Amino acid sequence: MNLVIVESPTKARTIKKFLSNNFKVIASQGHLIDLPRSKLGVDLENDFEPSYITIRGKGKILKELKEAAKKTKRIFLAADPDREGEAICWHIGNALKINLSDPCRVEFNEITKTAVKEAFKNPRLIDYNRVDAQQARRVLDRLVGYQISPLLWRKIKSGLSAGRVQSVAVRLICEREEEIKRFVPDEYWSLEALLENNLSKDRFKAVLDRYKNKKIELKNNTQAEEVITAVTNEKFIISQITRSERKRKPWPPFITSTLQQEASSRLGFTSRRTMSIAQQLYEGINIGSGETVGLITYIRTDSARISVQAQEEARSLITGKFGPDYLPERPPLYKSRKGAQEAHEAIRPTSVLREPALIKQYLSRDQNRLYKLIWNRLMASQMNPAVYDQVRINIAAGDYIFKATGSTLRFSGFLILNQDQEEDKEIVLPDLQEGQELTLLELFPEQHFTQPPPRFNEASLIKMLEEKGIGRPSTYSPIIETIQSRGYVVKENKAFVPTELGFVIVELMISYFPEVIDIDFTVRMEQQLDEIEEGKREWLKVLKDFYDGYFKERLAVAEQKIEKVEIAPETSDETCPNCGKNLIYKHGRFGRFLACPAYPECKFTKRIVKETGVACPLDGGMIIERKSKKGRTFYGCSNYPKCTFSVWNKPLHTRCPQCGSLMTEKIKGGNKLAYCTNKECGREESEPPHTAAIE
Repeated sequence: MNLVIVESPTKARTIKKFLSNNFKVIASQGHLIDLPRSKLGVDLENDFEPSYITIRGKGKILKELKEAAKKTKRIFLAADPDREGEAICWHIGNALKINLSDPCRVEFNEITKTAVKEAFKNPRLIDYNRVDAQQARRVLDRLVGYQISPLLWRKIKSGLSAGRVQSVAVRLICEREEEIKRFVPDEYWSLEALLENNLSKDRFKAVLDRYKNKKIELKNNTQAEEVITAVTNEKFIISQITRSERKRKPWPPFITSTLQQEASSRLGFTSRRTMSIAQQLYEGINIGSGETVGLITYIRTDSARISVQAQEEARSLITGKFGPDYLPERPPLYKSRKGAQEAHEAIRPTSVLREPALIKQYLSRDQNRLYKLIWNRLMASQMNPAVYDQVRINIAAGDYIFKATGSTLRFSGFLILNQDQEEDKEIVLPDLQEGQELTLLELFPEQHFTQPPPRFNEASLIKMLEEKGIGRPSTYSPIIETIQSRGYVVKENKAFVPTELGFVIVELMISYFPEVIDIDFTVRMEQQLDEIEEGKREWLKVLKDFYDGYFKERLAVAEQKIEKVEIAPETSDETCPNCGKNLIYKHGRFGRFLACPAYPECKFTKRIVKETGVACPLDGGMIIERKSKKGRTFYGCSNYPKCTFSVWNKPLHTRCPQCGSLMTEKIKGGNKLAYCTNKECGREESEPPHTAAIE
């Protein structure tokens, strides 16, 4: 009998079906061995020697593994193909006293019968460079977190933390908020002309572009009126028509960060939810006839590469399903970002032949939506670009030039997949000729103001972290969770807003630990960890350079100089019904709530109700924003549980013009739509319909 050790029970069940009865598969349920939670667990006087212990609650699993190991001929360690997986295998190997000089490590990028069987034919040795890189990161994060955090507890309040990467994320959010506060909007005006083709009577719009061949900017209404006066009596004559071809290329296959970004933008998923559902698809789903199989490849990757086999399968399906015109002559190649782990593939379906529609019945709603997103992205990445015919028309009105741009889709290319992605809208212009005179029907001046940079949401924060090289794909989700749970940032309309506590922490870190919170320093540290994994750098030297070089000294100075910081609680206008004191805002697991300042004597709390201003269509109560047990936002009647009306999307103040039901806001292809809640109707409006408001 052979023993196989993996992380999760689901993965164990899936793999077991691919192996013979000579294999017993047991799940370790993640790490079994780690640094202790109650103390630093790193010997600062002895080359940062980690003090590993069995994680509390995991002793029973470790005992089961040891008992199983005694009865087996050979042990295979088959944790995930990354640093964490390598460390899990190393720890378990040592705990079970496996001879690690023998090939015992089994690694596969996808949980399919072919991939698993091939991996077991070719076991390898433990990769100690990966183990060292994981240890270096773990010890480094422990040195920062377990030595700065107690300072924050003493100087500010208990329960705070200062992680090596999370602090940089909070800094980015705080600096963006400062940018927004400093922003002074500038006024500018646009001028649009409604024109008519004298021959066909077709109408179209053109926008003011230049004056005497120089780009023109209208800064106020006076300047706009001057142009209106100047062009009103001028002839509008077509001075130039330029026709060109424009190609829109597909995006590369997903990596971890882009999957999280796209799932956030298109599906409204948090990064945690995305990774949880992706893990389910990776570990295995029963898709009928007793067949359990991993539907997607490994989900923690920063490589855009896909295997030749996957390319060939996709190309075959494209030809058969859409025709040869949609297939590029050569398979497209996509560049990964610098430092990407090219040993891994991008996130893709393990077989594109499992089309979303064919397996939809076996998946939950969220599993299906995410799988479809991944399937479409992979298929699109292997298809030809979409081709547009573009026309640009310059229209002279005296010394002023107006421009009109139109485009029509000549060849759909990858867009034939009908992905839920923002597509270029076709703008069809009339058939016009150079020198042709047009009739001016009306001029539309419009005032605008420049906008401040937007606050970060989950998608844009992950994109920023990735672009700057901060953290790793697997760290983005826990970082976002931590900075919210600690009360450093809150979510308002899906965007991150730093709290006063967040600003205080960032200011303190900049003053006393500038290297830890410095973006460039953090990026260099990530590069050094990658170099440890590549065997180019020694992990103890990285730790010594960091700790002995400056961090130890920074700690000593901070301990002496940081003064006690008092953060006054934000007080509301509402009073406590028990003792009459004004309630204060506090942060909890599910966001902000109101609480009595006299705690623990008075334990009154109250959730913050966000009203939509829309009446419930069933009983007339107020529809309010609520949270599900999994933290997902939905909208329900304030009279719950008497009234159980609820919808996932934000309700609108309008009724469906077709059936009179409630309309809700729906994001589709990056555009806001009004969507009827009556499933039998299902009407969609590109803009909220101008119908009677709900009383």
